[in-house]
Amino acid sequence: MEHDIASVRTPATIQELQARVTAAFGRHPLCREVQFDIVSTPKTRRGANWTVSMNAIPPNAIWEVSELVADIQDAYILAA
Repeated sequence: MEHDIASVRTPATIQELQARVTAAFGRHPLCREVQFDIVSTPKTRRGANWTVSMNAIPPNAIWEVSELVADIQDAYILAA
């Protein structure tokens, strides 16, 4: 049975996404210094309609930041 990927994601506002990403980065010692913004984007085939724009990532945190963001993007869709 086919499922629309957007239908299994939880709707969230930009403020809620900001709080979730902040909390995820805050729990990981390498990611605490990351500076970022949540940006609304056009909807893609995968259902994504937001992304994280990062301004400063410590070199030793690149993989951890990417994994945390990907996990959050898989779970949430920007609420209309």
